[in-house]
Amino acid sequence: HLIRNALRPVPRKDRAALAAELKKVYTAADAEAAFDALADLASSPWGKKYPQTVTVWENAWDRVIPFLAFSPGVRKLLYTTNTIESLNYQLRKVTKARGHFPTDDAVVKLLWLAIINIEDKRARERAANNADQSARSGYPGRLVEGAKTYGWTEALNELAEAYPGRIR
Repeated sequence: HLIRNALRPVPRKDRAALAAELKKVYTAADAEAAFDALADLASSPWGKKYPQTVTVWENAWDRVIPFLAFSPGVRKLLYTTNTIESLNYQLRKVTKARGHFPTDDAVVKLLWLAIINIEDKRARERAANNADQSARSGYPGRLVEGAKTYGWTEALNELAEAYPGRIR
């Protein structure tokens, strides 16, 4: 949400370039490196052109620092929650429009069809971005096709150590 809020006043033509500069801040190795990256951004031409973007990050800095304490593996795990939130939002939108359901099976069928539609849309977007990749794999792009998860065990162990008794 912080990135979206910081880029809100930026015209679309400049968002990709400024987002690339912001990425240096939130992918920094630690809080000190992130602060240095933010200071570099503030003194850069982008920071001078869009000072409100830097101000958004400075105002939220106390909420950014705890995130930077985690390893890159845990950070990647936290990034994926946006994808999960997006899916949950789309499923809530489908069920909210219906009101009530005659049976539990009706809900399951509706959710399954919604997931298929969501995945078809994402498969089309992937195909547009990687036109020849799906042709090489021979995979039609249907059904839930998730990305492989690497480093999950290490991230889970780090979270269990950071929050004892909360993760099993």
